[in-house]
Amino acid sequence: MYVLGTESTAHTFGVGVVRDGEVLANERDVYKPVKGGIIPGEAARHHYELGPTILKRALEKAKVSLEDIDLFAFSQGPGLLPCLKVGSQITNYLSAKYNKPVIGVNHCIAHIEIARKVTELDDPVMLYVSGGNTQVITFENGKYVVFGETQDIGIGNLLDKVGRRLGIPFPAGPKIEELAKLGKKYIPMPYSIKGMDVSFSGLETFISKILDKYKIEDISFSLQETAFAMLMEASERAMAYCKKESLIIAGGVAANTRLNEMGGKMCEARGAKFRFMNKEYAGDNGAMIAYTGYLMKDYKQEDLTPRPNFRTDAVKVTYR
Repeated sequence: MYVLGTESTAHTFGVGVVRDGEVLANERDVYKPVKGGIIPGEAARHHYELGPTILKRALEKAKVSLEDIDLFAFSQGPGLLPCLKVGSQITNYLSAKYNKPVIGVNHCIAHIEIARKVTELDDPVMLYVSGGNTQVITFENGKYVVFGETQDIGIGNLLDKVGRRLGIPFPAGPKIEELAKLGKKYIPMPYSIKGMDVSFSGLETFISKILDKYKIEDISFSLQETAFAMLMEASERAMAYCKKESLIIAGGVAANTRLNEMGGKMCEARGAKFRFMNKEYAGDNGAMIAYTGYLMKDYKQEDLTPRPNFRTDAVKVTYR
């Protein structure tokens, strides 16, 4: 069975192709604003303009044609509505033209499922960290349960906001990670965790007031150590409460080496399993949508419209 998946929730337009659950192609292009953060209308325009090229590349890589596709899948949400509309419209058009079924995939769950496949950890606690999302997720009673999440902005959004204050272009995470490796002094920063939930806006406000007092390398180092420690505390608490013996970190920020080091050390101390997420699938990509569409192939969906606020815990998971 061939499934083609389209990802378009935010800055990335991606197309993936899987055959019987195995990835054949995973092509993408990322919108990068000239200044500031993502402008939804510009990102959507990028997706419309680059979409046909990315689609063609994916089909060529997989060595298939659109006539060979048995099921079309698209990222239904959560995400930026103008961007979501692009993937939805392209996918529904192809579904109608080739008279093949279409399925809408929850973007967050797609990150979980591709991570479970790549790491071969079947029942982990999942720390999902991206620009707009930060959640601690586990599987219980037929659905993914969000045990903790950000109360304001996602960890990736925090890094980008701080990056703009530091003069770092979008996306700021990789450069902040690079600078943090040169930091030598830890600056005490607001550490805000409430039960299982975290809050990052206070960190950004605090940093905005100390920009002229400390080196950029020390600010970057302290930012990572503080924010990532909060995430590890919430993740470890979820592992203890749910009696889970493994952890996966996925999403765009999962490419950060220091975050993975902290996850590995925490799991080692607990006697739990931890495996680094392949960077090919850590960020937004079409393969994760295609693969999750394959898992959901027997679903019957009535609502195929974009859902900007599509919750992870709103999906009943029948394939596990």
